[in-house]
Amino acid sequence: MRLSRYFIPTLKEIPAEAVIPSHRLMLRAGMIRGLSSGIYSLLPMGYRVWKKVMEIIREEMDAIEGMELHLPALNPKEIWEETGRVEAFGDTMFHISNRDLVLAPTHEEIITHIAQAFVHSYKDMPQIWYQIQTKFRNEPRPKSGVIRSRQFLMKDAYSLDSSWEGLDESYQKHYDAYCRIYSRCGLNYFVVGASSGAMGGSGSQEFMVESDAGEDLCAFNLESGYAANIEIASSSIPKAGRVEENPPAEKFDTPQAKSINDLVEQFGIPEERCAKALVYFADETPYLIFMSGNDQLNEAKLQSALGTNTIRPAHEEELLALTGAHGGSIGPVALKTSVQQIADTRLEHANGMVSGANEDGFHYRNLDLDRDADIQRYVDLRTVLEGEPDPIGGQPLKVKKAIEVGHIFKLGTKYSEALKAHFLDDQGKEHPIIMGSYGIGVERIVACHIEQRHDKDGIAWHPSIAPFHIHITGVKVESDMVAEHAGRFEKELEDAGFEVLYDDRVGVSPGFKFKDADLLGMPLNVIVGEKHLKDGNIEIKVRHNGERHIVPVADVVATCRTLIDAMMNAEN
Repeated sequence: MRLSRYFIPTLKEIPAEAVIPSHRLMLRAGMIRGLSSGIYSLLPMGYRVWKKVMEIIREEMDAIEGMELHLPALNPKEIWEETGRVEAFGDTMFHISNRDLVLAPTHEEIITHIAQAFVHSYKDMPQIWYQIQTKFRNEPRPKSGVIRSRQFLMKDAYSLDSSWEGLDESYQKHYDAYCRIYSRCGLNYFVVGASSGAMGGSGSQEFMVESDAGEDLCAFNLESGYAANIEIASSSIPKAGRVEENPPAEKFDTPQAKSINDLVEQFGIPEERCAKALVYFADETPYLIFMSGNDQLNEAKLQSALGTNTIRPAHEEELLALTGAHGGSIGPVALKTSVQQIADTRLEHANGMVSGANEDGFHYRNLDLDRDADIQRYVDLRTVLEGEPDPIGGQPLKVKKAIEVGHIFKLGTKYSEALKAHFLDDQGKEHPIIMGSYGIGVERIVACHIEQRHDKDGIAWHPSIAPFHIHITGVKVESDMVAEHAGRFEKELEDAGFEVLYDDRVGVSPGFKFKDADLLGMPLNVIVGEKHLKDGNIEIKVRHNGERHIVPVADVVATCRTLIDAMMNAEN
């Protein structure tokens, strides 16, 4: 491909709206063009990469006997209402004005609708169906380029099984396929346990790429093998436990103490002997939540514990009506109104505790939560912190930002029960189909690849998804010698199976061409100039590490093959 005829609208200035490397470089390298907030056009250079990622995905999905289909993006709203996900997605779902239609953010409902019509016997399963389709989500904060946009490409797959053991097998097949996909795309990734969120179901894992641009936090220790999204991560931090002396609860005056730190500093109370009280509403039902010391409530864990996607902290006037006190003076004793009580597992059966007296300016000490409180259950509700011991081997946890590039779910029977997708077993008994759901963000793979493989000058593509394998830079192509050899190398490399971009532009300085080559980031840059040609040689630059090789003209194709093969076989 001749660069002089190829549409690559590169930018020399960094666009103001681009704040992370992948967004800046996609715009600068002419891969994408913004149309509106969170909406992008894929230009030829970018779409070449997208297609390569999709081809890798298709190959690996076909290898596990997945069958590709294509589902409509425009769906009747009523099918989403049957599963309750119109409410679950809320404002994230696009609705068509004056029509009972929605733009699909995912396709569990439609897959289940098809299964309900055609999968009636255990003999019809297992099935794996997948598609690569445009999705729509009304992101309230579309940012970071294609990482969080309102229209995007997703590979979503669905497994249908007649047994839970079959679901486990389908799930493992997808897990293994995902590992191969990300490795082939040149990504360094790790896998974490995750919350199922609005998807529902039981098991759930995310494939993550560590990045400062990430909006997810993950807690992990690679030595022990523990890794989890912060939404479900736990640690083996010690519980508050019980103390030997257990006198009656005693109210005491704390006029200036409105926080855990105030109690610690003003009264010398150990932080672990403080029970912080919070009031949250779930579907408009109030709950009194107790946390140990300054531990932070993890709202995702609370949502999971309460089985809802709708929670909120109580307003000040609600606190007064329920407890008789403002925040900072709330506790389990002498509540104004009966409220369900839940505590974090660190407080399980604890005594010798201090908590609010439900009267402004007063607390209780010597509280025994078994004796003095009415806690219905203890649940892991806290947000883990870096350095805490992991729950497997007690090794210090790291907490890092990461980008989710894939998510797999054991859906179970949530959708098949709601949409009455049943089958008959070998005894003629009816059961709901057991399902799994498996998603990959195509754009996110590309963006994460760039996040991991770039430098100050531009992108450094892995050969597997590079727009072209080789960039030929013709230095002063006005020279017959340069033009003849560059054209020859273009043909020989293409005949050898390489994809080649030849910078044949006339009147463009060598320095300008070299900067463009570094920006576009093809794995190899074959530099054709009179300087080395006079000695019968060619210079080949390896983009990702800057190595330069001076090789005889006759060895150009073989050297390129050796270098590309080494990159393909190297560990990411």
